[in-house]
Amino acid sequence: MEGSAAAEPIACAVTVSLPAALAALFPGCERAPSVPARTVGEMIDALDARWPGMRDRLCDAAPRIRRHINVFVDGRRATLTTPLAPGVEVWVMTAISGG
Repeated sequence: MEGSAAAEPIACAVTVSLPAALAALFPGCERAPSVPARTVGEMIDALDARWPGMRDRLCDAAPRIRRHINVFVDGRRATLTTPLAPGVEVWVMTAISGG
């Protein structure tokens, strides 16, 4: 039945800015790699496929983004289900906390 189902979004290449301290843990990891993804969760999966262990640094077992990690898409705080589109700015940042 043509047109009866919504078209699945196509993964686009997104560039994600990673903190230097995180990139340094993964040999060959760039500070701003481009990966194909439709959501933040898929972006993290793609990063983990290139640099195994990246998902564990960014997500907990729930899975959700770790408490002291923030992901922003076009300046807005994101979750794993936040959609990505061509040209968006994605930043992964570590939270600063203390007393």
